[in-house]
Amino acid sequence: MEQKKQIGFFEKYLTIWVALCIAAGIIIGHFFGDAVNVISGLEVSGVNVLVAVLVWLMIYPMMLQVDFTSIKNVGKRPKGLILTLVVNWVIKPFTMAFFAWIFFDKLYAAFIDPSQAGEYIAGAILLGAAPCTAMVFVWSYLTDGDPNYTLVQVSVNDLIILVAFVPIVGLLLGITNITIPYDTLVVSVVVFVVVPLLAGTITNRMLIKRKGEKWFTQTFLPKFKPVSIIALLATLVLLFAFQGHNITSQPLIILLVAIPLTLQTYFIFFVAWFGGRKLKLPHAVCSPAAMIGASNFFELAVAVAIALFGLHSPAALVTVVGVLVEVPVMLSLVALANRWKY
Repeated sequence: MEQKKQIGFFEKYLTIWVALCIAAGIIIGHFFGDAVNVISGLEVSGVNVLVAVLVWLMIYPMMLQVDFTSIKNVGKRPKGLILTLVVNWVIKPFTMAFFAWIFFDKLYAAFIDPSQAGEYIAGAILLGAAPCTAMVFVWSYLTDGDPNYTLVQVSVNDLIILVAFVPIVGLLLGITNITIPYDTLVVSVVVFVVVPLLAGTITNRMLIKRKGEKWFTQTFLPKFKPVSIIALLATLVLLFAFQGHNITSQPLIILLVAIPLTLQTYFIFFVAWFGGRKLKLPHAVCSPAAMIGASNFFELAVAVAIALFGLHSPAALVTVVGVLVEVPVMLSLVALANRWKY
């Protein structure tokens, strides 16, 4: 009998860890506010140094999994990759901006200060413009996706992020009349995507050549994983140390933010899933295509939101709520994909 596939302990309870980080961050912000304020002032080119280090430690282990040599197989089944690229770069950023505008600017006008609505929209835009890099491997595994094809999809998306993320974010933020510090935006992409991607790729090639692929995937990556987890939790605690006032003054704000993010996630999943069915993609390709579209590269979104708008900002809060809702929503979509397996 085939053993039931299970998500890792940390990933399975990520929502609980985030909730605990909310509580810990608020408590730290209340009792150690002066120290936290000192940390917030440690910036270089608009990027907080401590947050940059933590986010880099989050992203680097994920980039270790990217193998650009897999891209040579793109031509074998192009329809799945085309679906992924259309959903992630032609549809998703714009529908996220639309959902955010409807909710934060219109429906929530009585609950959210109009002067801050733009920053809430901006946080959602940053999530929508950053397709998932790491967690999609988990979702693909749980839905019997083709791991090699998933790797191709992720690798191509990472390359496109290098050239498309800045102009798309700039375009959508410009539409919302938010002043865009392009220098900070570019620095953020270099620090949080280009550098860890190059470092991860070089490390990947060197270690596999020296120790072999089996050692790399079964020994090295599992031992390195706690670095990413610790960095993620530390970043979340730090963020909520600065977001404490926003949350306590507006207790319903997390729920209000979660609603459009959740609707967007389901919407994109259905677009990608039924698009894949229309293209007659096999389940092993259709499933990861839908998952990579629905989930987000929230580590990058968090980092850029902090760099552009600051640790205290509504934009940063939106990206963190994105982390909070990601796992329960995506697990529900995993169950749906498995139920609809064909």
